[in-house]
Amino acid sequence: MDIQKEQESKEGAWHKVGMLSEFPDISHESIGCKILPGCKTKSIPKPQDPKKSKANRGSGLEDQVRVFKHKGFMHAIDNQCPHSSFPLKQGSVFDIEDGAGIRCFRHGWQFDLFTGTGDRGSHTLNLWDIELRNAPASGSMEASETGDKEVWVRRPPSLWAF
Repeated sequence: MDIQKEQESKEGAWHKVGMLSEFPDISHESIGCKILPGCKTKSIPKPQDPKKSKANRGSGLEDQVRVFKHKGFMHAIDNQCPHSSFPLKQGSVFDIEDGAGIRCFRHGWQFDLFTGTGDRGSHTLNLWDIELRNAPASGSMEASETGDKEVWVRRPPSLWAF
């Protein structure tokens, strides 16, 4: 097995979602931190069980990650409310005592953006691993001169279920 593929299968694949400069801080928005502009939603299917057929695989909310910046912190979360499976792209971000949270538009459930803990019940928001990387050297020195970074995300191992 190829060393890179073996590492990806053990650690989960990382996915580039853009450059840091492409994510404006949504806490500066005047629309009450609705996470519509300045956010990205990307479909990243879960690793597949080799025994299962790929033919019937569709991509839905369970495969989507929502990436945004709030008060200088990058966040990558499942794009579905763990309570109602409603798209969190319609939610709103708000400040809490030690950080920030997101409120689902559908039923008003709230989740901490740093721990995933919900405000009621045993539902927990899935938080993705996020990494800022130096842009690789290329013909253009623009990214390295401005200090711009690449934003990469991966589904944490606890979310690799087939």
